[in-house]
Amino acid sequence: MAGARHLGLRRLGLLAGYVAATLLSFPVGGAGFDVGWLFAWLGPAFLWMGIRGLAPRRAAGVAFAAALIAHAAVLHWIYVVTVTYGHAPRIAGVAAPLGLAAYMAAHTALFAALAARLGARGAGGPLALAAVWTATDHLRSFSLSGFPWATLGYAQHANPALLALAPWTGVYGLSFVTVLGGVAAAQWLVEGRSRSAGSGLAALLALLALGGVLGLRGVPPDGEAMLRVAVLQGNIDQGVKWSPDWAEHTLGIYEELTRASAAQGAAWIVWPETAVPGSVTSDPELRARLGALARDTGATLVVGGVGVERDGEALRFFDSAFVFTPAGELEARYDKAHLVPYGEYVPLRGLLGRFLSALARGIANTDVSPGAGPRALALPAPGGPVPAGVPICYELLFPDLMRRFVGDGAQLLLAITNDAWYGRTGAPHQFLAITALRAAESRVWIARAANTGISAFIDPRGRVQERTRIFERGFLVSDVPLRPPPSGGSFYTRRGDVFAWSCWIGALVVAFAPRRDPEGTRRS
Repeated sequence: MAGARHLGLRRLGLLAGYVAATLLSFPVGGAGFDVGWLFAWLGPAFLWMGIRGLAPRRAAGVAFAAALIAHAAVLHWIYVVTVTYGHAPRIAGVAAPLGLAAYMAAHTALFAALAARLGARGAGGPLALAAVWTATDHLRSFSLSGFPWATLGYAQHANPALLALAPWTGVYGLSFVTVLGGVAAAQWLVEGRSRSAGSGLAALLALLALGGVLGLRGVPPDGEAMLRVAVLQGNIDQGVKWSPDWAEHTLGIYEELTRASAAQGAAWIVWPETAVPGSVTSDPELRARLGALARDTGATLVVGGVGVERDGEALRFFDSAFVFTPAGELEARYDKAHLVPYGEYVPLRGLLGRFLSALARGIANTDVSPGAGPRALALPAPGGPVPAGVPICYELLFPDLMRRFVGDGAQLLLAITNDAWYGRTGAPHQFLAITALRAAESRVWIARAANTGISAFIDPRGRVQERTRIFERGFLVSDVPLRPPPSGGSFYTRRGDVFAWSCWIGALVVAFAPRRDPEGTRRS
């Protein structure tokens, strides 16, 4: 009895270690305390030790409970989104992160069940478990529309050797190597110097060496042409962002920042998501005012605002980016294609609409409508038009969607977002790490304009070269090299999630292939 109690307490301690390691794998707090480079390895190790020896169903239940707590802690900032700025009841502020954490925990439970099955079959080596974890990370990018926040690979955003794998594998390669290393080390310590653990550690060293070699190779050299780009940070509090009393003040702030950045020679000036407190398409005076600003400064303006279109008797609202040329003409528009569930629209509105409304609709009186999909826009530049992608906020979470901007010819990405919703939490820093992986995957520069921060310039290696602090007004100006992506972009840009799907295949083969005993007879 005492032995069973001791074993239970030991397992509980290991799972508590998994919870703590998961929380510390991603930036936390308003200052973005970031030790993910260390704790990312420990999370998978603690989880594997915590479920070791359990039957698949029991392992799934235990892992679900631990992951629910872990991911609810990582998503603590959703309380600020729902209660502080969404004005929802406090109970909704507690239920929202728990609901999303339950979705994420279900994928962890699937990993645990498959890991237990593999362990019972004697096939639970580090390589197999890394493939299973990577497959479940990938599943979370599209199941039920997807919510891939806190994918394990993002914790390694500051690891140069692993970042060098991103142009080939996407963020999923970083997840794979992290799980491989953590589980291999745990098995080496717990089970002794087994062939499986040794093979896992050898594979880890080989992949780190490969990343080091790829990192030394770097990216193709930049061309001689440079483009001076500015990103603006108006620091407009979410509580007054859509107030009519603040509209003129908000516009004045962005006009002042635009003129100041143009005075430093910026050819492109990027405003954050929904920076304009009104509808660019349906307000002729506002459109003329922005056109005059572009004409006066001689710059191309990329302005986040609201698009409105009439659909019969109803109006459709879009989260859009508008391009004003130096001649003052509204030349192009991109509409956000992947919207935030329960933020910009309510899924299954016919069923849930009577109980729920979207939190982040802005001036819309109904759900926001999605755009047609990612595409590059040809933006005016001193040396001739330059194709650029303008991903908007939530779209940055989805690697497969983001690669399509570059696949359509974008030479750089102008990411616009409104992180005011998150308050002084770890979320702006977590989102910056996500954006850095998008640059590393596609091998293009990203200029990021965020309303309250973090605005930044990120190079094609995924390194943040310049950044602002959160909740400060200002702007950044940088000379960005104009270099077309190599031969249609990186391997990941051209081929997508080949590595992730390979992990699916490997995991399924190992999990469900007939087992052979030492004499070579097949068993199920």
